[in-house]
Amino acid sequence: MAFNPLQEKGVPLEKQLRNWSELNQTPYDTHSVHPYTRCRIIAMNGIEVESIIFGHQYHRHTADMDLRRQLAMVRRIEQQQQKAVGALIPGEETTLEVTIGYEQVAVDLTAWVAQSEPNAYAKQCYDFGLLEDFDHLYRYANLLDLTSPRKAAELVGQLTEITPGRPTFMEHRHPFDDVRKPLAKDGDPLSLMHAMTITAAEQQTMNFYMNMANRFIEPVARGLYTEIAEIEEQHVTQYGSLLPPDCTWAEMLVQHEYNECYMYWSFMQNEDDSRVKALWELHLNFEIEHLRQACEIMKKVDGKDPEAMLPKELPEPVKFQSNKEYVRKVLGSQVNLTAKETEFLPMDSLDKNFRYFGYRDAVNGNVPAPTEAIINEHRQREGSDYRLETEGPHPVDWLRQQQAAE
Repeated sequence: MAFNPLQEKGVPLEKQLRNWSELNQTPYDTHSVHPYTRCRIIAMNGIEVESIIFGHQYHRHTADMDLRRQLAMVRRIEQQQQKAVGALIPGEETTLEVTIGYEQVAVDLTAWVAQSEPNAYAKQCYDFGLLEDFDHLYRYANLLDLTSPRKAAELVGQLTEITPGRPTFMEHRHPFDDVRKPLAKDGDPLSLMHAMTITAAEQQTMNFYMNMANRFIEPVARGLYTEIAEIEEQHVTQYGSLLPPDCTWAEMLVQHEYNECYMYWSFMQNEDDSRVKALWELHLNFEIEHLRQACEIMKKVDGKDPEAMLPKELPEPVKFQSNKEYVRKVLGSQVNLTAKETEFLPMDSLDKNFRYFGYRDAVNGNVPAPTEAIINEHRQREGSDYRLETEGPHPVDWLRQQQAAE
């Protein structure tokens, strides 16, 4: 059913404040929660964090005291929303188990966005990053199998395969080659919302790994998080550079609030957990008012009509779904790609003196990369690596399962 948040009446801002018991939500049951409910919670937490960080940046780049106060008020409500969403993740879910959830979000959200993306260049960016997050899921699943009785297959509900993507040690590129061409400011609004959503999700993952790598005792685990955290930096650079750089602060504020409406509305359409669905609906009603206020700010600061840059109704809802066939298709055709400046090309087409090889040699050094070390250790201890290949053998011959050497 068509939905336009600009035509809806939200909850007045002064009625949005909640007390501590309302924010300290009862967590989901880690053994019965649907994997995609977990994914929606993780993704929505990242969207809220991005909105808060953006609000702080806008606050620091305006001298208008009335505007700063207005931004502070909305930002406080956004903080409360983030606390309520984040509280749904239970403490008994270990850091590594939550990490498996982060990577399932990265795989299935990026795959959905890629298949829905109207801009061919942006779609290629999503396909490219998809294979790297897919590989990260595989590496962390092997660490989980070595350190916990719980299997990654249980966490992902067998909705997402666990098998190598583009091997992580091959993903390390010179920073120059992770900067992409920006989308046009007046292009398809859906492309902009996709870029904002994936940037927020990857930024959350980057921040999580940056802060959690040193919380492990095992050197192989610390190394694994450190290496993959560097790739998340590359991904935030890639997706963030898709965002149009010529938008005003007020325009970006409207875009953030509109995208939050879109995400809460989308997740409300697909959520099976009635308690979580009620939270999505509540926050949607809050965000409708945040959007209204952002539109008033844009009219005042820029003298422009926000409706001229926004869709007449929300697009088809963002949906977490199993994307096994799509991921295998991309794997089979793009696993050997890398980047050169803003374009993608096969690794074997690069000149041997190109900066990609020098950078990769510098960071990987003369010892196995941690993402390779964890697989080698699993093979030595268990005879083979940990995989969940529900659709048959790996679509790429050289990435098919190997046994440990006798």
